[in-house]
Amino acid sequence: MARPLEEELDALKQQSLLRRLREIESQPGTAMTYAGRQLINFSSNDYLGLAGEAFLRDAAKEAIDAYGVGATASRLVCGTLSPHVALEEKLAAFKRAEAALCFSSGYATALGTLGALAGKGDVIILDKLAHASLIDGARLSGAVLRVFPHNQVDKLESHLQWARKEHPQARILVVTESVFSMDGDRAPLAELVEVKDRYEALLLVDEAHAVGVVGPNGRGLAERLGLSQRVDIQMGTLSKALGVSGGYICGRRALIDWLINRARSFVYSTAPPPALAAAACAAVEFLESAAGEARRRRLWDNLKILATGLPPGLTPEKLQSAIVPVMLGEEAAALQASKMFYDNGFFIPAIRYPTVARGTARLRLTLSAAHFPEEIQAVTSALWELVR
Repeated sequence: MARPLEEELDALKQQSLLRRLREIESQPGTAMTYAGRQLINFSSNDYLGLAGEAFLRDAAKEAIDAYGVGATASRLVCGTLSPHVALEEKLAAFKRAEAALCFSSGYATALGTLGALAGKGDVIILDKLAHASLIDGARLSGAVLRVFPHNQVDKLESHLQWARKEHPQARILVVTESVFSMDGDRAPLAELVEVKDRYEALLLVDEAHAVGVVGPNGRGLAERLGLSQRVDIQMGTLSKALGVSGGYICGRRALIDWLINRARSFVYSTAPPPALAAAACAAVEFLESAAGEARRRRLWDNLKILATGLPPGLTPEKLQSAIVPVMLGEEAAALQASKMFYDNGFFIPAIRYPTVARGTARLRLTLSAAHFPEEIQAVTSALWELVR
């Protein structure tokens, strides 16, 4: 008989792996209130500081007045409202794609898309550090699953050679992120495109942590490298730099039509609230504006401030995104470091197994355009104290 859950939870606690929810008592922003204490938040994915912006709230309020709170049904029944259509048209134009489709979350996007595109007899090849939602979507699809070491294109090519030989009639799908969520580094996207083309595979790139941060107007790494038209499936989220909630796929019209018919997490889910779609549409419009581009430049200016003050050896030498991992190794060490930062007025939770591999526990420090230079200088001073 399995052990009682209480014993399982105690085992997690003994391994420094027990997690608990934290109640945040303030609206989104770099200044936060937790347990009655004022802290500077260096853990949010709100890279441009949009989640609390008045113009997003106004767009959501207007949509509530016009369309109500809930969508009442799935998109295929009667839940497709005008804000959903407007958002998808806006996203497709923003990502320079023929069409787009929105899902209730990034997780639902991955599960629905991979399950619709691949099945028994097909092959999915993932980067080892791909997000959990992509791994779960690949597993649940029923396709043959192969994993290549992080960013190693030669290993990917050997998997593609094997797949074409052993499964000549299969649909082969390569899956990666453009900016990786826990390490903050970038995929070698140009090489990935070249190798997938040689083997007539499809390429899905999750731009969740690149949109709003990388590329002209924050269009992502594919646009930054001029590869948008060679990436078959562009995935993203509305819940990071765009400051809202939900996920999306951009690509060919036929791809989107297929997902509308076969992506189970889309077909069998009630549509997201119209207010969220309206707010997300306003966020995309902001990214395309001069003010949005200025906000993105401010984020990179903040990253430069951080880079000049980082202690050597604790963090990556080159910052490629707004994500800065502070590698500590053991789970207990990460918890202790997080507590030290908390005592000094910073909110930076420990990231531990199974989110990252055993022995690679860390603090995941993230920057926002909303951080002030003096806040960044203060957190770098705390990093030096951690080293000492």
